[in-house]
Amino acid sequence: MQQFKNAKNENTKKNNSAYLLNVKNQLLLLIQLSTEMKSICVFCGSSSGNNPTYKSSAHEMGKYLATNKIRLVYGGGSIGLMGTMADAVLEHDGEVTGIIPRFLYEMEVGHDDVSELIIVESMHERKHKMAELSQGFIAMPGGIGTLEELFEIFTWSQLSLIKKPVALLNVNNYYDEIIQFLNKMVREGFLLESNFSSMIISKHIPELVTTMLGYNYVETQKWADKT
Repeated sequence: MQQFKNAKNENTKKNNSAYLLNVKNQLLLLIQLSTEMKSICVFCGSSSGNNPTYKSSAHEMGKYLATNKIRLVYGGGSIGLMGTMADAVLEHDGEVTGIIPRFLYEMEVGHDDVSELIIVESMHERKHKMAELSQGFIAMPGGIGTLEELFEIFTWSQLSLIKKPVALLNVNNYYDEIIQFLNKMVREGFLLESNFSSMIISKHIPELVTTMLGYNYVETQKWADKT
C-alpha cells in the first residue's frame, strides 16, 4: 500500500511539474510577444468572402493580437475582413492603427473608431507607412489588393529593403494554389528556394505568430543567376 502511495505521489509531482512548465512557457511567450513583436501589419480583404470561415478567422486574428498586446496595423477599412478584424481587436481592448488613402476614406469605407486612423494621399504612401510602423507582416485571404501588398512586401524582403518577417495565413487552404505556383517559380529558376523558404506559412494563428517571433533575417543572393 505504501509503495502504491509513493508511486501516486510521484505521478502527482510529475503532473504538477509538467503543468507548471507549461504555464511558465506560456508566460514566457506572452512576455516575448509583448516586448519583441509590438505591431503586426495584416493584409486582408475588404470583402468577407463566401465562406464564413474567413470572417471567423479574421475575428480570431483580431482577438489574438489584442490578447497578446500586439498593435494591429492595417488598411484602415471598416468593411469586409478588415473591419471584422479591427472590431475584434477593439472589442478585446487592443490597439489599432489604420492607414487609408484619402480617396477611399471619402468613399466612407474608413474606420473612424480605431485607436489611430492615418489618412494618406496615395496607395504607395499607405504601403510605406505600413512598413514603417510594423514589425512583421501577415497576409490573410483577400483579393488582388491583398496579393499586391503581400508580393510587394515580399519583394522588399528579398531585396533587403526590410528585414522583418513576412507570413501567409493559409485559412481554409485559400492560398494552396499560390504556394504551388511559388514552388513552380523555384523549379523553373525564377525564385531561389532560400527566398521562398523565408516566407512563413501556416494555417494556425498562434503557430504563425510564434514563428514570426523567432524570425532571424538572413540575407541571401537575390538572383538565381545573372546571365
